Amino acid sequence: MNFDRELQDRVNEIETIIKAYLPEESGWAKTVMEAMNYSVNVGGKRLRPMLMAETYRLFGGADKAIEPFMAAIEMIHSYSLVHDDLPAMDNDEYRRGKKTTWVVYGDAMAILAGDGLLNYAFETALKSFEMSGSDAGRKAKALSILAKKAGVHGMIGGQTADIEAENLGHQVTIEHLLFIHEHKTAALIQAAMMAGAVMAGAGEEQISLVEKAAYEIGIAFQIQDDILDVTSSLETLGKPVGSDAKNQKTTYVTLKGIEEAAREQREMSDHAVKLLRSLEEEGFQNEFLMELIQSLITRIK
Repeated sequence: MNFDRELQDRVNEIETIIKAYLPEESGWAKTVMEAMNYSVNVGGKRLRPMLMAETYRLFGGADKAIEPFMAAIEMIHSYSLVHDDLPAMDNDEYRRGKKTTWVVYGDAMAILAGDGLLNYAFETALKSFEMSGSDAGRKAKALSILAKKAGVHGMIGGQTADIEAENLGHQVTIEHLLFIHEHKTAALIQAAMMAGAVMAGAGEEQISLVEKAAYEIGIAFQIQDDILDVTSSLETLGKPVGSDAKNQKTTYVTLKGIEEAAREQREMSDHAVKLLRSLEEEGFQNEFLMELIQSLITRIK
């Protein structure tokens, strides 16, 4: 398998799916739709819909009923970045090498674009109920997972703890930081993989195993993000580096140092792969998914 070629093929496939579900830019609300579409179309790794699709395939899913959920989770991720970049939050002017939504459209329209994407994500996911493939019970369960992991018990809760941690300085503990990373970053990765498993008909024990593996993938992904914020450049990363230091954020790197952070990141990624490989004994295998998780360790952007 040529992983890089397979990866690009999957990214292209996901881009097509996402664009098919974006709102048409027309009418009196045209500007907010333009801002929504701009926010999604600036690109990215499309990691969450990819993990969702590959977990779906892992458990034998093969139809298009997963596609509205794939588009929906990328909309939720994009909305979180739009709000993250606002002057009241991280005050970042670049994202993926392009100007952030608030810089292009203004604060107010960026807030509305984020709100619009969150709402539109659930409109989009609900379109799965109009499609054949999977059953209504599985779709409802996947929708519930998506809602919880994106909400106050998931990503929004993590963002809240992250903002409040900025005022705590050196008082932030590793437990506090892991709560932030689990909820702000890992929760959507869990949502992606769990929804994929549920839609494909995985059992409760299998879904629980996927949730544990996705937690470790999410934490490892965030640790690498913390490392890149120190070691990378705007040209490579596509967004300003050093923003954690600028905002006086405590990160895995500031608490443990780059070497220890990198070691723990590798351990978590390897253990996540080990958990998922244990499913091979039950006949579930997806080599691309394993390669994808491993690639997150060495990513440079």
